[in-house]
Amino acid sequence: MSFIIIQKFGGTSLASPDLRGLAADHIIAAVKKGFSPVVVVSAMGRAGNYYATETLIDLALKENDNPDDLTLAFLLACGENISAALLAMLLSKRGYAAVPLTGAMAGIITSYGHLDACIKKVEKKRLYKIIKDKTIPVVAGFQGSNRLGEITTLGRGGSDTTAVALGAALKAQKVEIYTDVSGLMTADPHIVPEAKNISSISYNEILQMASEGAKVIHPRAVETAMEFNVPLVIKNIVKTNKETVIVNNNHHHVFTEPVRKRIVTGITSISRLAQINVSAPLEISQEMFKLLAAANISIDLINLFPEKSFFTIAGEKVQEALEVLQQLKLEGNVTQNLAKVTVIGAGMRGVPGIMARIVAALSRADVQILQTADSHINISCLIHESELNKALRSLHEEFFLEAKRPRRKKKGRQGKKFEPEV
Repeated sequence: MSFIIIQKFGGTSLASPDLRGLAADHIIAAVKKGFSPVVVVSAMGRAGNYYATETLIDLALKENDNPDDLTLAFLLACGENISAALLAMLLSKRGYAAVPLTGAMAGIITSYGHLDACIKKVEKKRLYKIIKDKTIPVVAGFQGSNRLGEITTLGRGGSDTTAVALGAALKAQKVEIYTDVSGLMTADPHIVPEAKNISSISYNEILQMASEGAKVIHPRAVETAMEFNVPLVIKNIVKTNKETVIVNNNHHHVFTEPVRKRIVTGITSISRLAQINVSAPLEISQEMFKLLAAANISIDLINLFPEKSFFTIAGEKVQEALEVLQQLKLEGNVTQNLAKVTVIGAGMRGVPGIMARIVAALSRADVQILQTADSHINISCLIHESELNKALRSLHEEFFLEAKRPRRKKKGRQGKKFEPEV
């Protein structure tokens, strides 16, 4: 049996006949290179397209505003099934044997929850037989079945998770994630036209970027890849020379000298956030956070003081959070329409002056900083969402377009140019 690779195609990479044709080209090219491809597909297109997951959710809610989880999962899985069938038909038309498989048919066993299940096991026997028969399996991502034989879905980013789980189970040579952008970028190219391709990146950095708003791959898929040491490559379905290699534990040599020296790897953002400021002693705040967790409200940026606390949540969770506060007879001062920008880079660890440069860049763009947080490899700033685009552009100019950044002259007898602290 030849080396197995996993090729995952996202919804925007399958949204039209031309794009599905390009997907088939990549699969056939892998076969010609001697690989045995296992293909994973998402539902076609974005919200508004006929078979996209968001469109199917809207369709369900028009019929019943509170459908049971199993019935909803049954409907949501249709989008990926359609993609798998169409791509298998196209490959067969071009003379390459292919078979569409649901997640269950591919041996993906999950936990019992129907709408946010976790993959527990991959039963590989059927996939190995298909591969041995020189047939290309085209697997519907985002889905599986539990031990009762009921259909389950994996939640947001589930197709990425499917691809990585199959890569780990089948000991694939690599997992290729095809998207409509040029691999992972230093910033969102739709907002920052000067954004550059990141040629290689560590697991920790890609996990941070995925968690902080980069939409190229889901954090849960990255965590699975880290756990099982699965090599990942993010590729552009159109521009074949643009890709990002996620460096796993066996591929340290991929890092070139310039990559080792870089301080910042990328800048990400998350929109539609809200900040809640609560006046309460710490013991009451502790109880408040327990109740928020029980209500499935995720807390992000947190600052605690002896008599008050403030934190951020997703904007759509504000009303639920206020109901929790009411249980404790607390009032929350809410600021909505906020966004978080995050500067990420493993090279930042132990380097002084990064926060100063971030503050200076945002100040030049007249962006108000409301709250900050940092870890070893990232620094986040909470800002008004209306100022997000100019914040991203200014930060990107500061860290990636240094030649264009205005320089200040150093005061003193020598009159030398001031070199910013790195």
